[in-house]
Amino acid sequence: MSRRSALLELAILGLLHESPLHGYELRKRLNATLGAFRALSFGTLYPCLRELVTRGWIAENTETTSLPESRTAATGSGSRRARIVYELTADGKDQFQLMLSQTGPAAWEDDTFNVHFAFFARTEADVRLRILEGRRSRLEERLDSFRSSAAQRRERLDHYTTELQRHGLESAEREVRWVTELIETERSTTPATAPTPAPTTAAAVTPPDNHQAT
Repeated sequence: MSRRSALLELAILGLLHESPLHGYELRKRLNATLGAFRALSFGTLYPCLRELVTRGWIAENTETTSLPESRTAATGSGSRRARIVYELTADGKDQFQLMLSQTGPAAWEDDTFNVHFAFFARTEADVRLRILEGRRSRLEERLDSFRSSAAQRRERLDHYTTELQRHGLESAEREVRWVTELIETERSTTPATAPTPAPTTAAAVTPPDNHQAT
């Protein structure tokens, strides 16, 4: 399974953990709330929903709703219609918690961090801390790369490229400060435990803008 498919499954289970949703509303929530899925199509969503139903993690229920009078008169159809509502099963809740317990680069990279962060309220404190520390480590790598590149290429860059580079640097610095504040808050509110091992990081990725990873 690709990382994006796994991320979509996590997002669906997380939103259905809050309340049952029909497909249209689920897509709307994924588009509006979780930036990683702004371009999500029904052609991607519904196959994923069918797979989750097959695994027993979500269930389909039929909900009957009334059509507006104007639409009923125009079509000559009945006044009610059925639509499918998806809800989380007990197995789905267990799977959601299992997915939230995972730490590692898949939880703190640019294209995954925001989704994991959106469900931090349901994530164990030690897991939240490890993900935040991994995210900060990744951003600090990026800052080092930006600063090194800027020092080496400053005289060869035109004004606009220099401004773009400065924007990326400042965005990464802002997010480092933000993540550091979150880490300090977590540490001040979490009972003392064994030291968290430093995360192993990979190559730097595209710089974020403000607090959003791109």
